[in-house]
Amino acid sequence: MKKIISTALLFTMLAATDVSAQNLSYTVQPGDTLWRIAVNNETGVSELVSLNPQIANPNLIYAGQKISVPNLQDVKTQETEVIRLVNVERSKVGLGPLTSNWQLSRVARYKSQDMINKNYFSHISPTYGSPFAMMENFGLTFSSAGENIAMGQRTAQEVVTSWMNSPGHRANILNASYTQIGVGLARTSTGVPYWTQEFIKPL
Repeated sequence: MKKIISTALLFTMLAATDVSAQNLSYTVQPGDTLWRIAVNNETGVSELVSLNPQIANPNLIYAGQKISVPNLQDVKTQETEVIRLVNVERSKVGLGPLTSNWQLSRVARYKSQDMINKNYFSHISPTYGSPFAMMENFGLTFSSAGENIAMGQRTAQEVVTSWMNSPGHRANILNASYTQIGVGLARTSTGVPYWTQEFIKPL
């Protein structure tokens, strides 16, 4: 089963990402903070806190302490391929490449997983609201933004092809005003992929 959604407002969403890979172990180094570890691993402090209930105070971690960090390597490989394919499509019409923004990809993954968790397929999340409100709530600022969503496409090529064959999604991908992109993949317990693609022009 495959679905793809587009809107006249030129924002769309794709969902596909349930990360089941085993978490990685990290040894805290002198001077480390959870924030620094999160940034170095392109994840959020909230994710680290959730994975490490043994940390009573997130502001107090110690050199030599072992903490778990999310293992996103497989997911990121597919997300990166989507970004590469998007930039190939942009180059065909003379547009510059979009820069990957890991914080935007983090938002996209949350969106994809939220669609799975709450059993919906829509731009408006019962948890986060509109795509634009969600981006802002995650600390992103922008002068323009867009979103594509899809579900069921098994590969990066499949989902990009689906988007390019849909006028609304294609318009987002080929929008000359956007300069940054984030892609989030999540999978259901039965392996159905949900994809979310976020675009922004930062302030």
